[in-house]
Amino acid sequence: MANIAAGLDAALARRREAGARASTTPRTLVAGEGWQVADVLCTHGPNDVPFEERHSRMLVALVVAGAFEYRTPSARALMTPGAVMLGNDGECFECGHRHREGDRCIAFRYTPAYFERIAADVGVTPRGARFGAARIAPSRAFAPFVAGACAGISMQRARGWDALAAALAAHALRHTAGLSPRDTRGASSAAIERVMQILQLIDAAPESELGLDRLAEHAGLSPYHFLRTFEQATGTTPHQYVVRARLRLAAQRLADAPGKIVDIALDCGFEDVSNFNRAFRAEFGESPRAYRARLTG
Repeated sequence: MANIAAGLDAALARRREAGARASTTPRTLVAGEGWQVADVLCTHGPNDVPFEERHSRMLVALVVAGAFEYRTPSARALMTPGAVMLGNDGECFECGHRHREGDRCIAFRYTPAYFERIAADVGVTPRGARFGAARIAPSRAFAPFVAGACAGISMQRARGWDALAAALAAHALRHTAGLSPRDTRGASSAAIERVMQILQLIDAAPESELGLDRLAEHAGLSPYHFLRTFEQATGTTPHQYVVRARLRLAAQRLADAPGKIVDIALDCGFEDVSNFNRAFRAEFGESPRAYRARLTG
């Protein structure tokens, strides 16, 4: 994820240097019959006024850097790296950056007809081919999709996106089939701002010592209050978020760098290679060695 986040940082730096207006810039990576994948860089920040937009297709977007607030008519959700942003064709939405500047997403868009075919294939009724939730919180179930999409961008791969697009849509449909529109309405603006500060701290250096006590102290909250606030806002615990951030960083380095696996594990914050191997396999479904061989072989 290092060069993915660096791409966002570079875009934000260019905006500051040029004094330019904020923008949301989608770069189409690949498209097929009924689907499209775009790399979307957003440079909006706290001083930019959110504005209402409308989804032109069904959307399943993987958040790969930055954080922002996403609002639909039925839900509000805090989007963080590893989260999945969901949108329905024709639905109005708003993205806000009240507490943090910029984000980067890999957006998979589908025509309603294509999406309904996938829904039928996975046994979801036509009515269920629309999302009732705004977000899928960062989870092990979607980690391979995030890592695969990031690797596709960093390695400039032109193949394999069609299978990834279809599998991601099917996985999102299965996951949300009975999902209620849980959101972050219970989290106050002040709480979200504190969580955003912690997310920025973790994302900047996930390999650092990031125990609960240190994070809670940085947020100015008791450990219990911080734990509850963080999970309410992000849908995951601080520990799970840190581990996944480290695993995403390790996956990127396995694809980009020739170093030894043990060195990558230690550099990314894991105490020993055996623990890293177990966590990596659990998250991505294969060993670090097999993952590297598949991407670079």
